[in-house]
Amino acid sequence: MSFSMRSFSRVVGEIAPIIGVLMAALAMGGCSAVRLGYNTSPTLVYWWLDSYFDFDSDQSARVRDDLQSVQDWHRRNELPLLEKKLKELQTMAPKPVTTEQVCRLVEELQTRVQVTMEHITPTIASIAPTLQPAQLEHMIEEFERRDRKWRDVWIEGTPAERSERRIKQIAERAESFYGTLEPAQLAVVRTHIASSSFDGPRQFREMQRRHQDALQVLRKIRSGEIRAAQAQAELRGLLDRTLKAPAADYRRYMEQLTNESCAAMAALHNSSTPQQRTRLLDTLKGYEGDARALADQRPDDIPKNQAPTPF
Repeated sequence: MSFSMRSFSRVVGEIAPIIGVLMAALAMGGCSAVRLGYNTSPTLVYWWLDSYFDFDSDQSARVRDDLQSVQDWHRRNELPLLEKKLKELQTMAPKPVTTEQVCRLVEELQTRVQVTMEHITPTIASIAPTLQPAQLEHMIEEFERRDRKWRDVWIEGTPAERSERRIKQIAERAESFYGTLEPAQLAVVRTHIASSSFDGPRQFREMQRRHQDALQVLRKIRSGEIRAAQAQAELRGLLDRTLKAPAADYRRYMEQLTNESCAAMAALHNSSTPQQRTRLLDTLKGYEGDARALADQRPDDIPKNQAPTPF
């Protein structure tokens, strides 16, 4: 399903190929992997949520059932929209693109993912009052663990080491759609990184704010300070603050970073060879077929043994 297991700041803050902003939401890979990944996504997302909450048996049953319902809704409503978007992108793939076109794709991704995430808020609202102190402590520990991992990649090391990590990540994402990048295309990536406004410590501080915001809202719901009838509204507010920081200066920073990344995406696509654009077009056609097949699939058609390997 289309809600991502990556934060939006990473999605819009890093360059990806023209279709990458959509694929990031679906965690798509090869054609067979797409269909397997989609059909098992309620389990995958359950594990992701459980890594934060450490659900008990009653919470677990509720979350699993609700995630299946969200996927059923997504299959009916969101996959047809994705199929339509993939058709549009196929008309764009052989042509030059502009920064504005790429940024519109990023905005559309954010909107579609937010819509899907809003369908999960009733589940979180229902289990929040039942969270135990040990579960909140577990969440704090998981935040800290992921913070350490993020710092290791994006803050620690020399500036040259950090730049090389970003270049490698971007190149690998692009090559999954275009094939091996030419030297001139790698130069585009390097130029983007050299002039990027990316500020690791600043984004880390925003992550800390989000963590504290989430914990505060959950604690208020658990304590009864926020009534059950208001819980969903509070969680939607939390989601809004996660996607759009309250601080105006940080929003301006993210807008600048996004515009830079969109410009780099466009430059990378526009420097692609005819062979690379053909490969991109073929990939888009394959994803369109996957989206159509998945949208048409009925529960009884899904193999019962499609169970992913735990992380």
